[in-house]
Amino acid sequence: MVTDVPIRHAATVILSREGRSGPEVLMGQRGAGAAFMPNKFVFPGGAVDPADAQTPLAAPIGPICQTRLELAPRLGPVAPQALAATALRELHEETGLRIARAGPDALPLPDASALRFVFRAITPPARPRRFDARFFLADAARVLGDPEDFSAAEDELSHLQWIPLSQARSFDLPFITEVVLAEVARLIHTQGPPDSVPFFDNSGPVPSFLRLR
Repeated sequence: MVTDVPIRHAATVILSREGRSGPEVLMGQRGAGAAFMPNKFVFPGGAVDPADAQTPLAAPIGPICQTRLELAPRLGPVAPQALAATALRELHEETGLRIARAGPDALPLPDASALRFVFRAITPPARPRRFDARFFLADAARVLGDPEDFSAAEDELSHLQWIPLSQARSFDLPFITEVVLAEVARLIHTQGPPDSVPFFDNSGPVPSFLRLR
């Protein structure tokens, strides 16, 4: 039996582009032996590390997104820029792709201005891992280098590929990923922060749905 486990702050990147068959998103498959969501196709992402709060950024995330990231601090406060740094770090680790631009010393620094905060969900109880996950949408045009080059990726995700939105639901997806994809389909041709951000809150005994405005 799975006992309840602590909830950790986490961040995820939904990298998108326009493909030959319409909008595409980058996804990969988790390993069969993974404790959390084995075999599922997911977006790159993971838990916040303490060092993420100290990561220098080429530019911060936008002010509206920043304000919404600070709302409903169910697990206590976490810096919006730490969440953005986590998302960009996980993207690089799991896919080899980097969203960055030159900082003050001309070194490439993660660029949080490319991220739009579009979704939030807390994993329900009785799961082997629990996360308060923030989902960020980013345009693949902001990637440094070739967005098809996954050679620098670590081995956490396999079968990395650009998947047309119209075909994504034919893959083995977690339920929450299907919900997020519906939101992405609504926003993918828009610019700037959405009108509000859906929040599936499973932090308490009774799940609730909020909109962060």
